[in-house]
Amino acid sequence: MALELRPNCEGCDKDLPPDAIDACICTYECTFCADCVENLLHNVCPNCGGGFMPRPIRPKAAWRERVSLSYQPASTKRRALKYDMSDIKTHIDRIKNIPPEER
Repeated sequence: MALELRPNCEGCDKDLPPDAIDACICTYECTFCADCVENLLHNVCPNCGGGFMPRPIRPKAAWRERVSLSYQPASTKRRALKYDMSDIKTHIDRIKNIPPEER
């Protein structure tokens, strides 16, 4: 199963196409732009509490048979935060000083 490659930042709604180098994901594939991860979320996923990593870029060309963006296309379903900013701030403040690998 391939990553979902969500099309937008769940924080600011910035478009994040499959080749976006500023797309970040958590272990549950929550997707945010690097600016939101750094300045809004402080590397804390507002949904699971984990950290973020750069989202891999899926190859456009099928370098191996049936393995490429054309065979596993990016999602078109846009996502948005399900928590309000007050709740997110409380959540982040509680754990942002704990390294992701220790959360």
